[in-house]
Amino acid sequence: MKFMIDLIEDIREQIANDGSYVVRAGLLKENTEDTSKLVYSGEASLSSWKLVEDKKALVFYVDNDSSEMTIEKILPPLLILDMDKMMYGLKIDVNERYKDMEVIGFGKNEEQKNYILFIKI
Repeated sequence: MKFMIDLIEDIREQIANDGSYVVRAGLLKENTEDTSKLVYSGEASLSSWKLVEDKKALVFYVDNDSSEMTIEKILPPLLILDMDKMMYGLKIDVNERYKDMEVIGFGKNEEQKNYILFIKI
């Protein structure tokens, strides 16, 4: 599982806090032939996020009807949070079936200017 501090650090290192990057969920599945490997299964746009205090998590939401979320929309509010909140876990609610999916890694697509949060389904 990744934490909010990991996200902030990776955004700074990988894309130099470039606010124009669109934040997306990258879906990974276990390889049927070798379960120790993961296979890329596509992406979905993230539309919103919320700090959920009782779960100690920053939860991102997939909503195909909403506008895309950019780094510019999420990074400034995160940078001013207390240090204890920096250790909140990162989760994604994809749909009713896939809720509270833990973020397991980060990536980027420089050509399309996408910043990707990877989850395993």
